Amino acid sequence: MKLELALPVLGLLLCVADTVAQQNPFTVVISKTKVTLTCPLDEGVTWKKEGQDLKITDSIYEIEEYESSKNDGEYTCGATGNPLKLHLKAKVCESCEELDVLTVAGVIIADLLITLGVLILVYYFSKNRKGRVGGSAGVHPRGQKMVRPPPVPNPDYEPIRKGQREVYAGLQSRGF
Repeated sequence: MKLELALPVLGLLLCVADTVAQQNPFTVVISKTKVTLTCPLDEGVTWKKEGQDLKITDSIYEIEEYESSKNDGEYTCGATGNPLKLHLKAKVCESCEELDVLTVAGVIIADLLITLGVLILVYYFSKNRKGRVGGSAGVHPRGQKMVRPPPVPNPDYEPIRKGQREVYAGLQSRGF
């Protein structure tokens, strides 16, 4: 069989095996320190933990005060001939608060709207400041703009005039 044909067949087999394996999944619900296990079977349910019978015949098994050290492990439920297994390792906390999806979505949307409002305010106020001249009022004359005269040349950098070479006579040109 060629490799090109084997890969799609292998992918199809994995999908079928995954679908068959997930026909009867357990339901695990964690709320603060309470853990609830629901067996997918309806009739003849017996619960066992690590092979020891828990003496519960209901399809729902609740652990009120879950502790990782003593409650983690492998749980089985179902009839003696065909038990279903679940390995449970959960973390719980007393002070945790549960939020529904609408509350979280509302907080995110409100945050985005507040941020958008701040951006619009900053844009509006920065747009109005662009037309102003200068930073403080009353410093610049109102009316015609005054033309400034050209700056006075610095006497330290005056050009060499003919007849004034004695000031610079001691300077020798250096060749590099």
